[in-house]
Amino acid sequence: MGQVSVTLNGRTYRLDCGEGEEAHLIELAEYLGTYVDVMKRKFGQIGDDRLILMASLHVTDELWELRRQMQEMKTTLAEARRDRSVADESVKSRQGDLAARVSAAADRLEMLNERFGNEAPAPVHSAKRS
Repeated sequence: MGQVSVTLNGRTYRLDCGEGEEAHLIELAEYLGTYVDVMKRKFGQIGDDRLILMASLHVTDELWELRRQMQEMKTTLAEARRDRSVADESVKSRQGDLAARVSAAADRLEMLNERFGNEAPAPVHSAKRS
């Protein structure tokens, strides 16, 4: 098991962590420490507990905002996927309709060819101009 020492508001705390998680825990403590320092500059030395609590609330507020944004992005993505699915179905439907029309036209041309194909075409007369 790993162990780290972190300092917040001038006090050092020893913390246990999983093996290999030391650097991450130090980074988290440093991030929280920046908020503790901001709170201390803003409100003065009002005690470790209050400063750490206020800093933790700021970090939690960031987390909640990011969670809200992520949920909004998930909703937007789901809507885009649904819109794409609807568009894909529309394209498939139009392709099927077009294929049916082309097939019907081909059938009609074949029928006309069978009906009139054996007859010789009428000669085309052109008027000569002098």
